[in-house]
Amino acid sequence: MIAEYEDLDGLALAALVRAGEVSPLELVDEAIRRCEAVGVPLGAVVAPMYERARQLARGTLPEGPFHGVPMVLKDLLSAAEGAPLQCGSRFLRGQVSPADSEIVRRYRAAGLIPVAKSATSEFGLVPTVETLAHGPCKNPWDLGRSAGGSSGGTGAAVAARVVPLGSGGDGGGSLRIPASCCGLFGLKPTRGRTPLGPDVAESWQGFTVVHALTRSVRDSAALLDATCLPEHGAPYYPPSPARPYLAEVGTPPGKLRIAVTTRPMLGGQVHPDCAAALTATAALLQDLGHHVDEAAPEVDGPAFSRAFFKILCGELAADIDEAARRTGRSPRASEFEFVTWTLAQIGWSLSAGEFVAARRHLLHAAQTIAPFFTTYDVLVTPTLSQPPAPLGTLGPQGLSAALMKLLGRARAGGLLKRLTAVDPSADEVYAYLPWTPVFNVTGQPAMSVPLHWNAEGLPIGVHFVGRYGDEATLFRLAGELERARPWADRKPPRPAA
Repeated sequence: MIAEYEDLDGLALAALVRAGEVSPLELVDEAIRRCEAVGVPLGAVVAPMYERARQLARGTLPEGPFHGVPMVLKDLLSAAEGAPLQCGSRFLRGQVSPADSEIVRRYRAAGLIPVAKSATSEFGLVPTVETLAHGPCKNPWDLGRSAGGSSGGTGAAVAARVVPLGSGGDGGGSLRIPASCCGLFGLKPTRGRTPLGPDVAESWQGFTVVHALTRSVRDSAALLDATCLPEHGAPYYPPSPARPYLAEVGTPPGKLRIAVTTRPMLGGQVHPDCAAALTATAALLQDLGHHVDEAAPEVDGPAFSRAFFKILCGELAADIDEAARRTGRSPRASEFEFVTWTLAQIGWSLSAGEFVAARRHLLHAAQTIAPFFTTYDVLVTPTLSQPPAPLGTLGPQGLSAALMKLLGRARAGGLLKRLTAVDPSADEVYAYLPWTPVFNVTGQPAMSVPLHWNAEGLPIGVHFVGRYGDEATLFRLAGELERARPWADRKPPRPAA
């Protein structure tokens, strides 16, 4: 057992390896012990990669910034040769990746050693991990609550000190949501900043970006430095950073013009704890010398929600079709969660014209939001409208009941006709995350910062959005906030291992 393991971030553990104070194999064995003692009981770890990790740790590792450091890989968009890639779905049970994805190659080149696959919601669809394939992923801060989604397994594993960092993806908030729920730092980079290939050119019409959940800001910055080079054949790539992101973390941000708001962009009500987190953050930003206004860009929430919903349904239908081609099997409703199958049916029923119209609406919404960031450097909101959700409310059972209510409000007719009439603008999922999907559509970088814990001891994240291509400002600001209100020493109330 390595006494300081759970107190150090990834860069600090790598420094111990380089100093000869600990070996990569010792770190990997510690991570494996914690996977079994904590990660599996939490439902955070779904597929061990232990023997391969030990083999790598015994060999010659790249001299990257995370030399010898263990991590977990989200079981979605993070293919590792010889490891399962089930995407949270019973339909893909038994599927194994024939090769590493480009992002995993870059993790390995940075010196990282994947020890396990972490749990995700089915096809990354919902903001909690409570799958029929693997069961619920519990929040280390309160075992009766969700760790968030869809990168909830990584969030739970990092918060519980199983590993110092892990991979995730974000198509509507899936890094920032578990960051908020688990008291972690979660950055969604600018669209196209990190690679999705070679098997995926773009996901969810470019809304999805892959990166990581970390306890420290500097780990996130160093990992983005290691993974953000342009990918050959990628459909787009944002402006290259002027210098390493790790250098930005210690650089003062200067006096920023910051807008704050608790007004939900996509509807719903804001819990007092989340509003209090924003109020306290606004005061802190003023104390740090920034100019703070109450302001926000205008968004037609119901129209945005309907368009995003159609894109999601169409993409999900295509994902299931692709899964069927890869497995050589015909998809059946019994092998998917009710919500997944129902939304896929909507996707299969959409015309090409309807899909394109939805995409055009979202692109136009992004254009109307952009001028706001000529006035303000950063927009700040709560990450979520509520504290971490109780298990069962946003999982397959809870969402099935909610979807049936939406179907009941749809116009009369056969099932398919009623499905296409579903209006998601009243959906409780949008009400839970009324800000995060907007900035997947705009492609802007955004981060959830663990600046607040409520009276129940639950973490409440605060959401910061920067200009397109400007992760540098966010890293500078995050570094300043981390120095002013350190959070890394806060641990869940239960022992990590």
